[in-house]
Amino acid sequence: MVDAETRLAQVLTRYPDLTIAVSGGVDSLTLATFAGRIAPVTVAHAVSPAVPAEATQRVRDLAQSEGWTLRVLNAGEFNDPAYLSNPLNRCYFCKTNLYARISEVVTGTIAAGTNTDDLGEYRPGLQAASQHGVIHPYVEADVSKADLRALAARLGLGEIAALPAQPCLASRVETGIPIRAEDLAFIHRVEQAVRQMSGLEDVRCRLTGTGVRLETSGALPEASVARVAELCRTAGRAFVGVAPYRRGSAFVAQGSQ
Repeated sequence: MVDAETRLAQVLTRYPDLTIAVSGGVDSLTLATFAGRIAPVTVAHAVSPAVPAEATQRVRDLAQSEGWTLRVLNAGEFNDPAYLSNPLNRCYFCKTNLYARISEVVTGTIAAGTNTDDLGEYRPGLQAASQHGVIHPYVEADVSKADLRALAARLGLGEIAALPAQPCLASRVETGIPIRAEDLAFIHRVEQAVRQMSGLEDVRCRLTGTGVRLETSGALPEASVARVAELCRTAGRAFVGVAPYRRGSAFVAQGSQ
């Protein structure tokens, strides 16, 4: 039986002129690292208020150490009213802007880090990928999230191999609430504070119609809860409490799915 690494290598060799869309998470960084050690690759990374600065720095650092050709660009989704209105398929408009922008600055094939586990979730961005001819090497090679994390470890990516899932900051805003850069900055500030104080990785600051709800994967120390309440109070936002972390590809109003 052919292993995941061999299957992935076989897929990648079919695309000699490859640009990989890299968000700064484990999926796309692992794909870029693996592909780049087979043949030279171009990596495209979009900066925006929805992308944490540490994700961009992670991409820059790995690009330098791996010798990638790096294109850092502004995909322009914050100029798109359809994206800013935050419909249920917001990711479609985000990815449409991203892939259109990448297509303007590179040649060849664009690849994304979608893996087989993603196919069981609601992913409107996959429609945009299809419309722009974006390929999914992990899917073609039947590579799962567990497979790619194991690959990241074998590639020597260290802490990157253990990075928790980190969808863009806009995913924390309840469907229908407009996306605003200042709200995303607040979300990031809260999540960073909670991670630093609690040591928990799976932390989500959700903006809902009733106020700010914090979701965590473990028990939260009282000091962390108090810090979130303080941040909300300072920002003039209502804090509605803490709930268990709920993973999902789209954050929608409670009861709407």
